[in-house]
Amino acid sequence: MAGVNTEPSGPVRIGPNDILRLVLELFAFFSIGLWGFLAWPAPLLNWVFGIGAPLFAIVLWGLFRSPRAVFSLDPFGKALVEIVIMGSGALAWLVMGQWLVALVFGLVAVVSGVISGRKEFA
Repeated sequence: MAGVNTEPSGPVRIGPNDILRLVLELFAFFSIGLWGFLAWPAPLLNWVFGIGAPLFAIVLWGLFRSPRAVFSLDPFGKALVEIVIMGSGALAWLVMGQWLVALVFGLVAVVSGVISGRKEFA
């Protein structure tokens, strides 16, 4: 399922959906970090989860999902990593009591992911 990506990638076209996906990724990382800082009563846990959770998500994204990922996955593996990270971002807002933000973020992420997935399979 996974292989090491050793091929240099060619020039990458950047479209409007790619820019939206970048904003969604950054917002997901921010959401996970905000959840980490606000969800725990102990100050030490706030710092551990506030820094550790988004750092883990960023490393996961960089290893498996970024355009120049270290390990190349098939489209289903890439989709799984993306669903986990974007879903965690939406779930973070839901846990913090902001269901409208979670809903809007989740819907926009799903639509953008479907558009991107169709482009990958084409």
